Amino acid sequence: MLQQSCRTLEVNLATFRSMWKRLSKTWRPSPVDLQTKPSTKPGRRQIKQEAIMSQPVDAMLQNLFQLVKNEAQYALDFKVEFDKMESRLDLMIAFMIDTENLKNKNEVAKAAIIKLRGMIYDADNVLTDCIVRDEYKKYRSCFHSYLSDPLFLYKTGKKLKDINTRIEQIEKSLGSFQRDPHHTIHTEDSSHARGFMSQDSYPSETVGLEADLKKIKGWILDTQETLLQIAIVGMGGLGKTTIAQKIFHDNEVLSRFDKIIWVTVSRAFREEHVLKRMLERLGKKVSGFDSSQLLGEFQQVLADKTCLIVMDDVWEMNMEWWTTLCSIFPRRDGKSSCIIITTRNENVANDMGIENSRIHKPDFLNYIDSWSLFSKFAFSSNKGICPNPKFEKIGKDITKKCGGLPLAIKTIGALLAPKIESLASWTQTWESFHDLTTEGRNKSVMASLQLSYDELPSHLKQCLLSFSIYPEDFEVRTEQLIHWWVGEGLIQGKGSKSAIEMGYEYLLQLVKRCLVEAMQQRRYDGRIYNCKIHDMVRELISMNAQEEAFCSFDEKGQQRLTEECRWLGFSNAMQGKPLGNKSKIRALILLVSNIVKHDLKNFGSLTSLRVLDISNSNLKEINAEELFKWISSLKRLANLNLAGVRGLESVPSSIRKLLNLQLLVLTKCVDLKSIHPSITTLRRLILLDSRSCPLENLPRGLGGLSNLQELSGFMVMSQSKGNCCQLIELGELKQMRVLRINLSDDTEVSENELNVLAHLENLKVLGIDAGNCKRNTSEILKKMDRLVPPPALQELYLRNYRHSTLPLWVCPSRLTRLQYLSIENGDLINLAPEVEDDNHHIAWNIEGLCLKFLARLDVNWTDLQNDMPVLRYMEVSHCYKLKGFPCSVKSQSVLEKKSGFWRKN
Repeated sequence: MLQQSCRTLEVNLATFRSMWKRLSKTWRPSPVDLQTKPSTKPGRRQIKQEAIMSQPVDAMLQNLFQLVKNEAQYALDFKVEFDKMESRLDLMIAFMIDTENLKNKNEVAKAAIIKLRGMIYDADNVLTDCIVRDEYKKYRSCFHSYLSDPLFLYKTGKKLKDINTRIEQIEKSLGSFQRDPHHTIHTEDSSHARGFMSQDSYPSETVGLEADLKKIKGWILDTQETLLQIAIVGMGGLGKTTIAQKIFHDNEVLSRFDKIIWVTVSRAFREEHVLKRMLERLGKKVSGFDSSQLLGEFQQVLADKTCLIVMDDVWEMNMEWWTTLCSIFPRRDGKSSCIIITTRNENVANDMGIENSRIHKPDFLNYIDSWSLFSKFAFSSNKGICPNPKFEKIGKDITKKCGGLPLAIKTIGALLAPKIESLASWTQTWESFHDLTTEGRNKSVMASLQLSYDELPSHLKQCLLSFSIYPEDFEVRTEQLIHWWVGEGLIQGKGSKSAIEMGYEYLLQLVKRCLVEAMQQRRYDGRIYNCKIHDMVRELISMNAQEEAFCSFDEKGQQRLTEECRWLGFSNAMQGKPLGNKSKIRALILLVSNIVKHDLKNFGSLTSLRVLDISNSNLKEINAEELFKWISSLKRLANLNLAGVRGLESVPSSIRKLLNLQLLVLTKCVDLKSIHPSITTLRRLILLDSRSCPLENLPRGLGGLSNLQELSGFMVMSQSKGNCCQLIELGELKQMRVLRINLSDDTEVSENELNVLAHLENLKVLGIDAGNCKRNTSEILKKMDRLVPPPALQELYLRNYRHSTLPLWVCPSRLTRLQYLSIENGDLINLAPEVEDDNHHIAWNIEGLCLKFLARLDVNWTDLQNDMPVLRYMEVSHCYKLKGFPCSVKSQSVLEKKSGFWRKN
């Protein structure tokens, strides 16, 4: 992981090298200058000789340059110390490669690694300050540079000198460790990442659970009780939640109930929070309700209704609250509701009054089922069949060591899957696993998880550890997580793929390794929208995150505030507590719904902060100016997430102070009316998302943000509106990968804008939403017909497209690289453009197709397959005129093509 931190530093070093090279063209001290005493006053001619400039030197510039000359030694110290630090970077990385995967680092190495990471973060702060300073000078004037500030150079040179001194101290303390011959080096298998990127469907996890499901279903379907209470009890990793999930999604079970609710309880149990979650699952808005109001609302919702509730991961229970909750359910003949709890502690189930006859204890998997489950994961590339008897022998030995625990079996199987060509790797894993599993089944789970963690590549380790700040059983929004990784520099782009695209790939790898569970996922390409981790995985990564000094936890697994904390999930328990001495925090994720002024003032003291996420918060009495007054003091901030913040009416001019900002997320800010034009000064911005905001437009000048890769919520406006950003500006955004645009009654496309999208050679995803068109919709959509599409477009989304035909450019001859097409809520009659070449039939290369709420669409299944011969995935919903489809076209249906045959999912 420290190796990954070094890579983050390298990115800033590269930026700085480029900046230094550019600045050195403007000014470079000569040896004579460096020997000049401060009292020397050279004339204008001498200044011109020392500076190569493209513009006249005015009186102010002469004075500034004189200061630089007089303090030239400071500039020299800065450059010398910078070069010294840069030269040691390779040594740091080499050391980390040598030590990161050692099973047991000695205390000297552990302490040195923590110090080394702290030193790297401090170096990153210095370089970020240089970059921000340079951005500020470019913003104030394209001519001046930070070299005109000798005080800044002097202070920065001192900081670099201090960093280099600390490196020397670390090198000395590590001398004996590096010379110790007993410290063997374990290199990483680079095949891991490649092996997990296949798009094969995930193996089933229900091996050996058929009897469990049948038993619990029998209780539910045969009961005469008005409120049936069931407990599934067993140790972590035994499959309790998996059983409950299968029951919760069983069609026969669901047909018995009017309402269904799934809620996770976990150790941090709060009655009010659980009730709110239940009511939210039922579609109720209960913000501001107290406990009694919540109970009353719950009783009203359930009146005359039967309900199935699953309360997952119960550790303890307030019996008074539980008794009150159970009394709310309507008790009428023929009306049966059911509550299922999962817990590790049978005493909890007994205390809750659940009868022993309704407590189910899943058994450990037998030998046959254990091997079957292991094979599904370890031999997934071979359809679960072992290709070699030698692998089978070792695999069965490993399976025995898992003690029949599904979680241990899955994780160790997923770990071995990419090593199917290396018998030596399997043998090594077996030997390591054998050494770690001598103290019972629970140790088997932790051993398999630890092995899976140890063998993760460095970049995936740090990504996984970031989950530790979220509470147990917390469902994480993928976008939030990946934006964090990008903002802090945990991941970088690779080749033609942006850092955000790489983030989705990294997350998919963690899912494939069974360390992260995908909760909501697009099956077409595996894109994950929501995810979570098993509580035993969280236990493991919390231990490692604490050891690596990223964060600290109490005995209940909840995060504590410490001075060494780097990541902070800000919870209710932390509200009102001082953060002034927590200057090392680099990522702050708010896990509370309301912000108070005191906490915002505290946030302003977090000088190292790169990531601030206060999404879905209520500002209450805090106005935008106050909010940004505190936020704008965070000069190093790279990621600001304000998605869903209530009460935010504007983004004020102080946003211009965040010159290191790279991601700004404003999605679903329902009160947001305006964004100040100064946002166009944020030259490092790579993502701007203003989807579902009541903005009239985005400010003119966005075309100057040359690094922008994702722009969402862009309103296509008339060029007559001079203060608005127009479509023509987007042609300058050569790095753009994702563009989501909105059409309205004010939309106009001029002649000089027709080719704009064609200039976006890297654009892969395009979304067009005509939902704001209220008048003359047909005329507005006809204007879009003449657009020239992006040459490399891979995904196209059309929403609220109220036209009988597709745009003229949505055809296979012009979108040759299109892989996924989604059309929702429109008036399409067919999928062919208005003008078609009847002489040549050109087939689509589309692999995924989504058609929803298209009541007039008239397409035959046979014709569709002829037009899209490589189609392998399809979603259909509320398309009543489709003919011959092998699924329902009225309700939600998913079709997948496997082995040449279409199957419903």
